[in-house]
Amino acid sequence: MKFTPRQTGINVNVTPTHPLKEFAILTGSLIALAVVGYLALGLAVDIIVPRISIDLEKKLAGIIMQRFKTDETPSPANRYLQALVDRLQQNCAPLPYPIIVHVEPSEAVNAAALPGGQMVVFSGLLAEMRSENELAFVLAHELGHYAHRDHLRGLGRALALMTASTVLMGADNSISKMIGQGITLTELRFSRDQETRADEFALETVFCHYGNAAGATDFFSEIPKSGDPGRFGHYFASHPENRRRIDHLVTLIRQRGYPLGATRPLPADFRKIPNTKGS
Repeated sequence: MKFTPRQTGINVNVTPTHPLKEFAILTGSLIALAVVGYLALGLAVDIIVPRISIDLEKKLAGIIMQRFKTDETPSPANRYLQALVDRLQQNCAPLPYPIIVHVEPSEAVNAAALPGGQMVVFSGLLAEMRSENELAFVLAHELGHYAHRDHLRGLGRALALMTASTVLMGADNSISKMIGQGITLTELRFSRDQETRADEFALETVFCHYGNAAGATDFFSEIPKSGDPGRFGHYFASHPENRRRIDHLVTLIRQRGYPLGATRPLPADFRKIPNTKGS
């Protein structure tokens, strides 16, 4: 008896599905997983942030601060800023930890409240200051973000990933370092409500410290004269937004009966710091 093999009706090594359809299914699945992961991280922010301990926050700060090249020897401006922040904290704005001020040489007109009480102030911001009261308001605004823990929520999903990585594998693991190095100040976004609360906190702090509200709106008022408001970091979105913030502060000053006194001058050596790295 002779056996004659017959070809099967279905080739098990070749899928009957069209390659383009398979590609579309695979791509759609990956996108769906990415969206679910993104949403899950967003939820994790609200769950994780209130539970981050001070010790863990300081570990996260060490990872993030590696990307800044601030000088080890404080400049006159840095020493002055630190002393001013210390006075604001001691007298009017107590926080769970002392705030350490770093001056970063950069043309950016900005400041940032980073985890662990690490506040970065760019020299471009200092160049815009015209009085101690105006500077105190800007610094107190950042203190307000610390008081409300906005600085952790602002970093959002990146911080959630870095927190999980640090808890599971320690602060020195490569994943945490990679995320920390990749964090930019553009990720430190605050909502309009968070900015309003920080402005109100700053106004209360300035009044507490000086006994008046002088300088509280000076920085905001100067923005339209200084060029494109887009270069003024996270403080401003547009002229109308800027105008609303001024109006809100003026209304609060009037409602609370805060007097407007004279502003204090900045020290003579305050601006002796380069505005760009390497200059």
